[in-house]
Amino acid sequence: MASDTVIIRDLLIRGIIGVNDWEREKKQDIVINLSLSVDARSPGESDDVADVLNYRTLTKRVIAHVETAEPYLVEALAHQIARIAIVDFGAARAKVRVEKPGALRYARSVGVEVERTAADYA
Repeated sequence: MASDTVIIRDLLIRGIIGVNDWEREKKQDIVINLSLSVDARSPGESDDVADVLNYRTLTKRVIAHVETAEPYLVEALAHQIARIAIVDFGAARAKVRVEKPGALRYARSVGVEVERTAADYA
């Protein structure tokens, strides 16, 4: 398989996430970064949008998920987003970073990065 990557960087979404009571009351900023392994040879040759992983549709799906899922852990949210990219959109591999800006004093953000393949969802 080709080693091609679709990158979605610094997607800012507001959602409920966290284990503390105050985190469950109001939406907070969540920053998502995706790096998706795909085979881009066909769309590279055809120049046809029907041949690509539709990152606009994927992004809309991720936004809708983050706005409604309300997980307790960033780890869970990252895993859920990777599942969407692989199972629903056909990425061969997904690297997903989920960050909560301002979650720790003196830190710009805190988060987690997970990497999953289709074998993780078999």
